[in-house]
Amino acid sequence: MGKPKHPVRNLWRATVAFFKENALDPLPIRGPLRRYNKTKFAADSKASLNVALLTLPQGMAYAAIAELPIYYGIICSIIAGFVAPFFSSSRHTILGPTNATAFMLFSFFVSHPEVDYEQKLHMIPLLVFMVGALSVLGAFFKVADLLQYVSRSVLVGYITGAALLIITNQTKHLLGIAEQVNEAGAKTFFTIVEVIGSFYADYQWQPLLLGALTLALYLYLQKRFALLPNFAICLTLSSLIGLLLRLFAPSFGGLETFQAFHSFEFTPRLPSFNFDDISFLSGVAFAIAFLASLENTVMGKSLGSRSGDRPDVNQDMLSIGMANMAASLLAPMPASGSLTRSALNYDSGTRTRFASIFCSILCMGGFYALVELTIVENIPKASLAALVVGIAISLIRWHNIRICLRSTKDDALVIFTTFTATLLTRLDYAIFIGVALSITLFLRKASKPYLVEYEISDEGNLRELGEKRQRPNPAISIVHVEGDLFFGAAELFRTQVQRTAADPNLKVIVLRLKNARHLDATSVMALEDLIKHMRKQGRHVLISGATREVYKVLKLSGVLDTVQKGCDRKLGETNIFIYSPSNPNLSTRDALLRAQELLGTTKADIKIYYDPSHAKS
Repeated sequence: MGKPKHPVRNLWRATVAFFKENALDPLPIRGPLRRYNKTKFAADSKASLNVALLTLPQGMAYAAIAELPIYYGIICSIIAGFVAPFFSSSRHTILGPTNATAFMLFSFFVSHPEVDYEQKLHMIPLLVFMVGALSVLGAFFKVADLLQYVSRSVLVGYITGAALLIITNQTKHLLGIAEQVNEAGAKTFFTIVEVIGSFYADYQWQPLLLGALTLALYLYLQKRFALLPNFAICLTLSSLIGLLLRLFAPSFGGLETFQAFHSFEFTPRLPSFNFDDISFLSGVAFAIAFLASLENTVMGKSLGSRSGDRPDVNQDMLSIGMANMAASLLAPMPASGSLTRSALNYDSGTRTRFASIFCSILCMGGFYALVELTIVENIPKASLAALVVGIAISLIRWHNIRICLRSTKDDALVIFTTFTATLLTRLDYAIFIGVALSITLFLRKASKPYLVEYEISDEGNLRELGEKRQRPNPAISIVHVEGDLFFGAAELFRTQVQRTAADPNLKVIVLRLKNARHLDATSVMALEDLIKHMRKQGRHVLISGATREVYKVLKLSGVLDTVQKGCDRKLGETNIFIYSPSNPNLSTRDALLRAQELLGTTKADIKIYYDPSHAKS
């Protein structure tokens, strides 16, 4: 007799083989699970509690932005936070609703007044499923690898415009005219402002007063006590004050609050598939899937530069897809990588991806309390609106805006165009307008940069390396970059230099930029992240061979101050060495002297970066 067949095992092997063909892991959680221990559990538990205290009220806030039932945001956070870790490569990412995706959802449906509220709720599960399916397909086709060719200026412009729209749209709740504004059907920033202004006679001072106090308290706590769960604290205090005012101050009796969720049931159901609805939702589903993956990629790389991890962006895109497909079964809203919650997770000392799962379990308990207790019906809409405004204000990053506006004309054009488009049209159109312009500028000046190997000869001269060499105790690494160094090449800084910096004996990296061209905001921000990361570890980054173009971009963006930090300019100390046409290697030799000065030695072993993919034949 032959061996008995195991259909489940055979199916699993076929699934694993299929994923491996596409360089994806069907269940990357297996490794962390085998290595899990009590120490990691303690760290993850602490982090999950901190994140849960932010996730619950933020979930309600983002659902309010999309003008959906506020429990949609909580359910989305629970499901996405639980499912995503099974498929993601990042150990710090927390998935759930975000400002950017929530307002894109609002922008789409408000531009279609023919879709009433009940039809909207009916379509949401299908939309979330489509976002998930598109993300899964994108992961298999390695679409996330292409996101590095989308300028960071697009995301900065979009987020800034969306933040301004969120602030403007939430004003209707602060002024007590939400019903009138909704009936008017304002679609864009300027029409919202116009409609809000037209109802000046109906403004109410009671919600404005409560909202202003809530916002002031939130901004104060964020400035002085940023590590506290300030969102939850402010929402709780404001709700208590609102309850007391409604009970004892007659003029506050009409203060609007949310409806309880007692009627909600956890009954998973497949979305209602309809080809007309699929056609109707395809554009916004593609836009949300794209934005969610772009947000998650930027966030994953940002946290990776702080932790030393190198996340697989396609694997993370798969996790977004699986999380959204699971979330669609309970009709919540699209999930993306949350920068605020993920950063809090990292800062809270999380060790593994299980912190996200623990957070979801805690949020489930919190949701049960909200269902069973009389809490939600005592939350004033003005209070939540004020906190949404507070979050939106934090999204306007003046530092990044200044870099994008001042680095190059192309970056300024991209951020201005994307920002303007968010104010004039639907947000799903705006993101594509920004991306199209960014790619157009990329194709106009595209040239693939590459690395060239260099070494110091016995005579002290800089020369190309003839063969691959290994240094047992490298202290200094020279990385020579050639070609165009705009946003498409920013990952060159982050990935290759991060790989070089992984050597614990390495103390100084010399970036030789003599032949680097078209430095822009994205590569400048990557360089700034690298310098700050190295300095936290007591290590240094020097720049040699800087041309006038490179120096100008660093100076205009303000990053030159970061490069020169710690130098006594009065004594002539510097961390950037300008290219000299009469002696091309002089700047690198001066950089090496500075490196040896920083190391406190007159002689240092030199490690030359080697890139086998660009080795000479």
